[in-house]
Amino acid sequence: MRTLDYRKAYEDLVSPEIVSLLTAVHEQKGKQKLYIEAKPEILSAMLEVAKIQSTSASNRIEGIYTSDSRFKQLIREEIEPRNRPEQEIVGYRETLKTIHENYEHIPLTASMILQLHRDLYSFTPSSIGGQWKSTENYIEEVDSDGNRRLRFKTVSAFDTPEAMEKLCAEFNEVKSKSNIDMLLVISLFVFDFLCIHPFGDGNGRMSRLLTLLLLYKEGYIVGKYISVEKIVESTKDSYYDALYDSSINWHEGENDYKAFVTYYLEIILKAYVEFEGRVEHTQNRKISKPERIRSLFNSRIGKLTKSEIATLCPDISISTIETTLRNLLENKVIIKIGAGRSTAYIKNPVE
Repeated sequence: MRTLDYRKAYEDLVSPEIVSLLTAVHEQKGKQKLYIEAKPEILSAMLEVAKIQSTSASNRIEGIYTSDSRFKQLIREEIEPRNRPEQEIVGYRETLKTIHENYEHIPLTASMILQLHRDLYSFTPSSIGGQWKSTENYIEEVDSDGNRRLRFKTVSAFDTPEAMEKLCAEFNEVKSKSNIDMLLVISLFVFDFLCIHPFGDGNGRMSRLLTLLLLYKEGYIVGKYISVEKIVESTKDSYYDALYDSSINWHEGENDYKAFVTYYLEIILKAYVEFEGRVEHTQNRKISKPERIRSLFNSRIGKLTKSEIATLCPDISISTIETTLRNLLENKVIIKIGAGRSTAYIKNPVE
């Protein structure tokens, strides 16, 4: 496997664009303590929404689905999984819960990553959980005609155990012996993890779980309240483009991390901006809940769905949201567009 040198990578990455992104994220991190101390009841509601969105989005990225109603019941532990997709959803739920509740006590080691992968598959009959890949795997691209194209050749199955040991060792050594910004080091680690692709299945989900684990350990806890996975899902094309651009010549140690690191920092910054906006909107309790819903249409451009309103206002019940939307429609404040699952609402331009 190629040699990893995060000190050298850091020197190559220090550019005005990346320094600006790092500074913006640091500023947002500085604000998070104020929100956490001031509005615990708001954050409790946001935490529940984020858990549902994170589990749903991270599995959807990998093509793992179930019905909306069963998904919510699975996340709330009201029903048992009845097929393989639901078993994998519940596995993600439990692994995410472990990270949320125990991140301070989870060291970054190859053996611990194996344990988290084991937990990810703990509800399935598969034996792959907690095992490094035993056969070669490749990252392929499938076009609209079903044709496959090799995008990246990952580390061989034979070299994977050693590669993972080296990856964790490099991260821990840099963390203990240098003053490099750990936000950058986390992004390098996650990218190299994806290039190694150490498991036969579950690499994408594990990369997102490890992202949260490492961010939490460095004090960036925004992923508890805003689904980073959902942001990745909504920018999936950019995510894959950044992966591809930064993976060119990776095996030779001549790749450029910039595309992925920039994307990564933008995602974290977006999560913090959403966090700030959602807390500020939710804590505006001097006005009634229907007025808060109406204010969303005044402050947002474009359409809003009922589920988006529920996410932005986690302390407002669905019944209140539905009643308010009916009243706004009757008073011609908003206009309904679409039907069924595509139903959304926009502000009436002549209102």
